[in-house]
Amino acid sequence: MRLLLGSLFALAVAALVGLGTTWLALTRGTAFGSVAIGAWTAFPKSGTRDVDPYTRAAIARSGELPVGSGDGVAFVARADDAGRALDGRCDVRISGTTPQARFWTLTLYDPHGRLIGNAIDRQGFTSQEIVRTADGNFEVIVAPRARSGNWLPTNGADTYMLVLRLYDSPVGVATRAAREAPMPSVLQSCS
Repeated sequence: MRLLLGSLFALAVAALVGLGTTWLALTRGTAFGSVAIGAWTAFPKSGTRDVDPYTRAAIARSGELPVGSGDGVAFVARADDAGRALDGRCDVRISGTTPQARFWTLTLYDPHGRLIGNAIDRQGFTSQEIVRTADGNFEVIVAPRARSGNWLPTNGADTYMLVLRLYDSPVGVATRAAREAPMPSVLQSCS
């Protein structure tokens, strides 16, 4: 009887640890096959057959439709360049240039992947509508209060994430450094 109870206890602990770590991997994200450049992280294999099982399960759980590898890649920023979580009550400046791409979008989402509603009904910009400087760079301000130029309202959300999708871009699995794919900087200032 003692052996049976010990075996059942060991099985229960193993099941809890296994299920718990799987839940953590699916909800907190995994680093398998990721490409991190500054504040931006992408999973270039997420739209391919070669996707790892954890990323596949996370995609199934979230219900998102990943960008296929032949179409492009999606980079996500949940924190600024200093590693601080993006705060909707602070001003965030995204500036610089993007890697080569035929078309790109920059979109603002809540932590669960839903668009953040606001009074002006603006959740993002595209490469065709963004106002650029004379040297071809751009600057987007993500802030709760109105700003001139390229402004995305946070509507005072506690936290959010930015998604930069590059369509028809050579950026992919072989990309490993900022020199190969110059990503815009993400700078946050709270007053």
